[in-house]
Amino acid sequence: MSWPWPIRRLQPEGGVPWIDPALGEPEGLIGVGGELSPLMLVQAYSQGVFPWFSEGDPVLWWSPDPRAIIELDGLHVSRRLARTIRSGTFHVTVNRCFEAVIRSCGENRDEGTWVTEEMVRGYVALHREGFAHSLEVWTQDRQLAGGIYGVAVGGLFAGESMFHRVTDASKAALVALVERLKQRGFSLFDVQMKTDHTERMGARDIPREEYLRRLRIAVEQNAKFAD
Repeated sequence: MSWPWPIRRLQPEGGVPWIDPALGEPEGLIGVGGELSPLMLVQAYSQGVFPWFSEGDPVLWWSPDPRAIIELDGLHVSRRLARTIRSGTFHVTVNRCFEAVIRSCGENRDEGTWVTEEMVRGYVALHREGFAHSLEVWTQDRQLAGGIYGVAVGGLFAGESMFHRVTDASKAALVALVERLKQRGFSLFDVQMKTDHTERMGARDIPREEYLRRLRIAVEQNAKFAD
C-alpha cells in the first residue's frame, strides 16, 4: 500500500487522528496514526472511517468517495447458490470463533494482507466489547468452511472481510448476514470498496456525502446484532 508522503498527523477535536471525512479527497486517506483501541474504532465507524494498512505501516484511516454498500433488499442470490443453501450443505453460527474468522480472512492472499497482528488484536478487543461480530459457515462434518466479520454500531453494519475454504461458503455467509441484518433492524450495510465478488452479489457505489448522511441516521438506531 502507498500513500502521499509526507502527510501530517492530524488531531481534530476529540483526539482522533483523522480529519472530517467530508473534507477528504476521493481516494479517501484522511488520517495517520493513533491506535486500534475499541473506543477509537467505534468513533471511526460512527464517523464513516475505517483503518486499512499493511504490516510495518502506521495506522492509516480511510473514508473513500464513492463508498460501496449493499442495500438490504438488493442482495443478488443466484439460483445455484439458493439451491446450495436450501440443500443444507452448510450450517451457520454467529460469534462462535471470531478470532479464527479474522485470521482466516488474512490467509493465502497473493496481494498480501491487511489483517496484521495489530488488526487482529484491535478487532478481538472490539469483539469482546460487543461491537465486532463474526458469522461462521460450517460443513456437515463440522469443518470451518467460510465466514465474514464486521463492526456493528447502531443500525450500521460494516463488513470488513470474508473468506472461504469450500466453494460458495463465503457467499452463503453473506446471504445469512444480510438476512440477520434485516431481521434485527439494521438499515445500512457498508462494504467500503466494491470488488468484483461483492458487485456480483449486489454491491453498488454511492457518493460519500450520501453515505455519511445515511450513516448519521443509522448509528442512532437501536439495532442489536447478537443477544
